[in-house]
Amino acid sequence: MNDAVSIARDLVRCPSVTPADAGALGVLDRLLKNAGFELHRLTFGEPGTSDIDNLYARIGTEAPHITFAGHTDVVPPGDETAWTLGAFSGEIRDGFLHGRGAVDMKGGIACSVAAVLQYLAERGGKPKGSISFLITGDEEDIAVNGTVKLLKWCAERGEKFDHCVLGEPSNVEVLGDCIKIGRRGSQSGTLHVDGVQGHVAYPHRAANPVPDISRLIVALSDEPLDHGSAQFQASNLEFTSVDVGNPAGNVIPAQARARFNIRFNDNHTQATLRALVEERLAKACGNRIRARIVWEPSNANVFVTKPGAFTDLAVSAIEEVTGRKPELSTSGGTSDARFISNYCPVIEFGLVGQTMHQVDERTPVSDLEQLTKIYRGVLDRYFA
Repeated sequence: MNDAVSIARDLVRCPSVTPADAGALGVLDRLLKNAGFELHRLTFGEPGTSDIDNLYARIGTEAPHITFAGHTDVVPPGDETAWTLGAFSGEIRDGFLHGRGAVDMKGGIACSVAAVLQYLAERGGKPKGSISFLITGDEEDIAVNGTVKLLKWCAERGEKFDHCVLGEPSNVEVLGDCIKIGRRGSQSGTLHVDGVQGHVAYPHRAANPVPDISRLIVALSDEPLDHGSAQFQASNLEFTSVDVGNPAGNVIPAQARARFNIRFNDNHTQATLRALVEERLAKACGNRIRARIVWEPSNANVFVTKPGAFTDLAVSAIEEVTGRKPELSTSGGTSDARFISNYCPVIEFGLVGQTMHQVDERTPVSDLEQLTKIYRGVLDRYFA
């Protein structure tokens, strides 16, 4: 069956916990091949990482070209005995589709596929331009062998995208309340403070890094990085762990470490952000404290799709189905939209994210039906 509920059910029943595909891409492969799409199954990998299966499918050769993106991989279910109906049951009960990925984001993929198949069936199997799908199995993990490499492969063969809809669960409380038009960037690092190890009874022979790292944590946390921008809330630096690796209660440690993460807006690039934090660290250290930051590699840059014709047609389609005018938001964490934004404008609109990553993840069947209508409305307006 080509309706969203049936497609979502079949996808949920594939236990595609990253990096396993478990047949999920095969479900989409069969549906899209039967509809006349040109399909490419691509496996990417690199040393030290798992090989990841990806899918690119396109129908049509002309512009405009809209692509629907998403991921079929899911996070682990945790304690499967805690699930009411089974983590991968795909069962429908009391008006809800249950199972890991129902919300994040197999349900969104199912709705986009169903909407496209309906659209094509009513137009003799051919769009006025081009429609494609960018589907990866590497979003919930390190995201190095998925969308980022799939996009590069597409570019190398001359594929050009005009716009993208990413079906992540963007809505907060109810379907139609939010479109994500951007995301803040993410940058992690570890603050290292060096001291001199010694006996606690002879502190004058040692240099304790614990009080020093406490002072530096306060210094780096207290002063705002910025006060936000036109499209984004303020950037924030949050310390997430402090460790000295010291099992002894009578030894002053030689070093203390504190991990942190920064979510930053378009007032910064990764380079300028690092420079700002390093400058503040140097000021807080003065001539006494010995400290440094070890920055982690990051592929999570800030991006924004400015409001315009594309966001307007999406808002119109959502209003028509739900009666709600969605907020254009840049809140939340990272997604594969950070990679897609380098190739075309992208918006994120999918299901309601309240149960994503939780035990008993589920989505109302009515939301799947409405989201399919919304995607269909986007297609009608896009090719009008």
